Amino acid sequence: MSLNITTIWWGTGTFNVLTGLKRSKEYNISAIVSVADNGGTTGAIRDQFGILPPGDIRRAIVALSKNSDMVRQLFEYQFNESWVIGWNKIGNILLTALVDITGDFERAINTLADMFDVKWRIIPVTLDDIHLWVRFEDGTEVIGEKNIDISDKNPGERTHNPDQNITDAFLVWGKWEINPHAREAILNSDYIIISPGDLYTSIVPNLLSIWMQEALENTSAKIIYVCNIMTKRWETTNMEVIDFIDVIERYSGKSSLDYVIVNNGTIDDDIVERYKIEENKKPLKIKDLSLFLGKNYKLIERDLVSNTDYARHDPNKLIRVLDDIITGWIK
Repeated sequence: MSLNITTIWWGTGTFNVLTGLKRSKEYNISAIVSVADNGGTTGAIRDQFGILPPGDIRRAIVALSKNSDMVRQLFEYQFNESWVIGWNKIGNILLTALVDITGDFERAINTLADMFDVKWRIIPVTLDDIHLWVRFEDGTEVIGEKNIDISDKNPGERTHNPDQNITDAFLVWGKWEINPHAREAILNSDYIIISPGDLYTSIVPNLLSIWMQEALENTSAKIIYVCNIMTKRWETTNMEVIDFIDVIERYSGKSSLDYVIVNNGTIDDDIVERYKIEENKKPLKIKDLSLFLGKNYKLIERDLVSNTDYARHDPNKLIRVLDDIITGWIK
């Protein structure tokens, strides 16, 4: 019997989750994708053509395509020209062209997915033109994902203290109602996976859509949260594992989580030091198990670290623990 699996958010973590899930013929996959991004090449297309941001949709199609390696090379290819289409990624350009041809963002997604042999559903969380608004610990408020992620390379453009955590997040502009297709996927899911990623700029925007919390509270699906491996400067600088979980529960509905997966594998000391020096990031591990006593979710610690030069989830390790939950090995 097939199981309906829905992932929420997008990024490297979700890419790894989808890459693993698509190997099973028993899973019907729906990928719910954020549309709050307004930076980089995605933001340029969004500004010039007035469409929802194509970047995370592009990555979802790559992850779920039959030949991910070649599609990834094609979709990430850029011509060396100065104008917005010229230096934009081919995947963004294709989706933008299809929006123009079909006149409909979702139809364009489905058409592009069909062209690259994607058998599962890719669903923007909302069809409204939304932007993220956050508040930091000192009360500073910033609108726009690209302004939240100002790096040390552009200190003159920084509008906030990068060593503070975000305390609140909102959506602005548009009606920001949940896409009915996203709501339908959630209500008909057997398992929902909230994937690892930038907590406030990538995961939380999905949870802020009107009726999203209602859908998560009313679904009969088991909800799995895969916690990040590292913190991120500019938004989760000083946070611990329990803080990440508390934020997810705050925006998804209290006590909505059934399983929380946390890395307990060791990241190479040289990699940890490099991340600390270059990006002021630190590994996330559970330090005090007493903080989790009485919680409604089951806490699962596994070695999830990739054996590469980057601190990220290993897709094979991650899918093994997800399979253990989905197949009932972990109750």
